[in-house]
Amino acid sequence: MSILLPIIVLILVALIIFVIAIYNTLVTSRNQVHSAWAQIDVELQRRFDLIPNLVETVKGYMKHEESVLTQVTDLRSAWGNAQTVSDKAKLENQLTGALKSIIVVAEQYPELKANTNFLSLQEELSNTETKIAYSRETYNNMVTDYNTKLEIFPNSIISGMFNFKSEDLFKVENEEVKQNVKVSF
Repeated sequence: MSILLPIIVLILVALIIFVIAIYNTLVTSRNQVHSAWAQIDVELQRRFDLIPNLVETVKGYMKHEESVLTQVTDLRSAWGNAQTVSDKAKLENQLTGALKSIIVVAEQYPELKANTNFLSLQEELSNTETKIAYSRETYNNMVTDYNTKLEIFPNSIISGMFNFKSEDLFKVENEEVKQNVKVSF
């Protein structure tokens, strides 16, 4: 009897340490997902901050293309109200399509293509798009890693006990947005 008690205590301590280790791993992964999303959010906000300057530069040249500019402005306004990853992803996809339209339409205006402000804004936007793509890739990798940790055994037991929820991947839902646009100046 005296040897059984220390063995039971040792097993319980090992089990508690095991549960704590898994819990901490899940919390760390969840926080990495949130951090990766925050980076996407920062880059998307940077893009949305560039839009008014781009729209103002383009406005004077594109009087009859006002619907595209209005769409971009409306999407920028909707961005401030979006709360979830899914909502922001949908707006981001729509905005990408609208920005592609602006670039395609801008090709029809030689004076605009030569405008220094437009070229500078276009380059900044291009750099931001690259950062967004990288951030999305990082986010999706983090989400995949986190979701996998939630589902594997014995983590699935611990994640269920502590109510960890899987995260959504950042997906491009609009097939048109997936197409490359040829831009030549």
